[in-house]
Amino acid sequence: MMSAVEFVDYFPSMIARLGEEGFIGELCNGFVLLMDVEKGLITFESLKRNCVVLGLHDMGDDELVWMLMEGDLDGDGALSQMEFCILMFRLSPGLMDGSKQLWKENFDHPPHHVNDHQVHVGGFQ
Repeated sequence: MMSAVEFVDYFPSMIARLGEEGFIGELCNGFVLLMDVEKGLITFESLKRNCVVLGLHDMGDDELVWMLMEGDLDGDGALSQMEFCILMFRLSPGLMDGSKQLWKENFDHPPHHVNDHQVHVGGFQ
């Protein structure tokens, strides 16, 4: 029987408290904490070694492999810093909801009608 890991999404409150740059800095610090120093990547071995730091000492090898596979975009079996950050954003419901709202506010609207095939941008035709 697999044990469930309870995830509490603190990212939105961290961004509110730290600001965007501070939050990204903390994500980078988390990556450095988990990475294999020699490879500069989060590997299965480095993740397994650091599970205690994460409070995930009960996680099995299959769950760790799943975590790596979930974020591994280039298929090398490890997480780069960019893959780690993307995974963290994807796993945060609060950040994903905020991103969806931002998208709707800025991009999810009908196109402006253009008459006579003329486009006016910043006063220029």
